[in-house]
Amino acid sequence: MYKARAFFQLLKFRLALTVAFSSAIGYLLGARELDLGRALLVLVGGLLVTGSANTINQIFEKDLDKLMKRTAKRPIPTGVISVKEGWVFVFVTGFLGLGILAYLFNPLTAALSLLSLILYGFIYTPLKTISPVCVAVGAIPGGMPPMIGWVAATGVLGVEAWILFGIQFMWQFPHFWAIAWVLDDDYKKAGFKMLPTPGGKDLRTAIQIMTYTMVLIPLSLLPTVFHMTGTTYGIIAVVCGVLFLGQTFYLMRTCSKKAAMSIMFGSFLYLPIVQIALVFDKL
Repeated sequence: MYKARAFFQLLKFRLALTVAFSSAIGYLLGARELDLGRALLVLVGGLLVTGSANTINQIFEKDLDKLMKRTAKRPIPTGVISVKEGWVFVFVTGFLGLGILAYLFNPLTAALSLLSLILYGFIYTPLKTISPVCVAVGAIPGGMPPMIGWVAATGVLGVEAWILFGIQFMWQFPHFWAIAWVLDDDYKKAGFKMLPTPGGKDLRTAIQIMTYTMVLIPLSLLPTVFHMTGTTYGIIAVVCGVLFLGQTFYLMRTCSKKAAMSIMFGSFLYLPIVQIALVFDKL
């Protein structure tokens, strides 16, 4: 039972579920009729692939995880699960997830999911100790889930899929940088370079967070412009975007950990509210 719990921890279940939820949203937006069963299958496939990518991340960072208080008790750094067992888990979850997406939906869905896994596990992960550009690279697989869901429903990588990708891609920057600001001391122990400026927790970083959040507002209106959903969604997206933006001004004024934490929690609320509004307004 203890070992099973440790394997479950490798998934980073809450993070994986958040990612997979976005893919289910993308499916519901692209589907011609409401089919919660198939949306759930997309979610399960996405959850398994994301769990596989998260495990790759933990294998490569096992020695760095030991240095950080937040990650020191993960299954691989503590030796509860060996690196060999971790790789077996990677292949099992990855194969099952990609199999579900390819067999029950279409090969393009599986191909995009595999690309996301490779970008996150093998490119973003090692870049974290090399350059702050890792955040931009990580935002690509981070933005792909709703696109993958849309493709699962339609079989086509059209403009709508790119719009969904663009919204979640842009959201990644204030989200990632707020987390990096809050966890900066821990990240420095592992040599992670996540904040966008040499100064780190300063006004320049706060301005960048504000800028990306501001761009997110018009970007979030594209689903209404392209008739993917209605005007009610547009109103909700603007209200949420303005509130989110207001939090960044507080960070610019204070450059404090408290303000960064506010943005971090605000980002966790913004995305699901906007995505749920997308689906409900379409329905």
